[in-house]
Amino acid sequence: MAKEIPDLIAEARAGTGKGAARQTRRETKVPGVVYGGGQDPLPISFNYHYLLKKLKAGRFLSTLFNLKVEGHEDVRVICRSVQRDVVKDLPIHVDLMRLRRTSRINLFIHVEFVNHEASPGLKRGGTLTVVRPEVELEVTAGDIPDHITVDLTGKNIGDVIHINDIPLPEGVVPTIKRNFVVANVTAPAGFIAEA
Repeated sequence: MAKEIPDLIAEARAGTGKGAARQTRRETKVPGVVYGGGQDPLPISFNYHYLLKKLKAGRFLSTLFNLKVEGHEDVRVICRSVQRDVVKDLPIHVDLMRLRRTSRINLFIHVEFVNHEASPGLKRGGTLTVVRPEVELEVTAGDIPDHITVDLTGKNIGDVIHINDIPLPEGVVPTIKRNFVVANVTAPAGFIAEA
């Protein structure tokens, strides 16, 4: 279920603080910092267009990356925040956190629904109402699932799918301890009116 770790390419930058960050932005780059892992913070910068492409690809905050910085050892990182310009909504700073393979982290993981045609409720005209398209899970950094799968086989109108009904990969647990709703199969509007 875990996928290959994509590379994230950055450059080391000299200087920290507002002045250095502004100078980096003038060079059409986005400043950032890598922290954690028992090491000193490392100031870095990204090519603006390269970073924008990565952000637009989606799931940037829930992807484990292999950070490549020239002159430094490759390290696994996860994005902790992307600060954006309040007017243009474009990235102006990125915070990355170093991880070990055994580190436990909280991430939002995509929920995928399968076997729509095997659901009697959906065949009768019911609607799948997705309450949580993503679920926050505690995962191991070395084994982050791409998604979790909900099997709709046998689901009738009125059936509710809770987090405890979904088989999770080994070692993956929800961050919320109660049995919350992920989705349900609701009756069509005409069906409710007739009843």
